[in-house]
Amino acid sequence: MIDVKLLRIITGEEVIAELVTEDEDTITIRNGLVVLPTGQSVGFAPWATVISKDEPEITMSRDHIIYVAEVQDSVSQKYREMFGNIITPQEKKLIL
Repeated sequence: MIDVKLLRIITGEEVIAELVTEDEDTITIRNGLVVLPTGQSVGFAPWATVISKDEPEITMSRDHIIYVAEVQDSVSQKYREMFGNIITPQEKKLIL
């Protein structure tokens, strides 16, 4: 299951991403989305848009992270829909 977290970075950005690994010094994330305020709600845009699709993980120093927090269930569910494993139902065929 994808572990979705919100990271606040020292640049002021809030990033929603899949937490891959963490240790005392670093955090590794994948599929980051930057949170963009849009008046009464928020939107999301890709973060680190030009990284390699073959190596989509980013390792960051904890020195650059203010906090890591859980996200709302609705945000986590939407993120999983976007980046999780999507299972396509088997095609049903009509036999005549």
